[in-house]
Amino acid sequence: MLEGKATVEDTDMPAKMQLQATSAASRALDRFDVLDCRSIAAHIKKEFDAIHGPGWQCVVGCSFGCYFTHSKGSFIYFKLESLRFLVFKGAADEQPRPC
Repeated sequence: MLEGKATVEDTDMPAKMQLQATSAASRALDRFDVLDCRSIAAHIKKEFDAIHGPGWQCVVGCSFGCYFTHSKGSFIYFKLESLRFLVFKGAADEQPRPC
């Protein structure tokens, strides 16, 4: 188990939720091959959906770029072993759409 070895790089999550995210990642790495990023991400997403309700997204990999809108208090970006993890709950863009 790799718990406690994650390095949080950016977040607006409460501390308890941060621990849940890094613990879920650690459990996923124990269960799946480190190269199976898709299964690792799916495991974390499903765990967060079960605990915190639907709408969670997870990206796992060595190198990736992204642009997204998230719900306040639901974002974390951290590294664990050789992988980077991005977990967030999506949010609708608040800008009105033209008719």
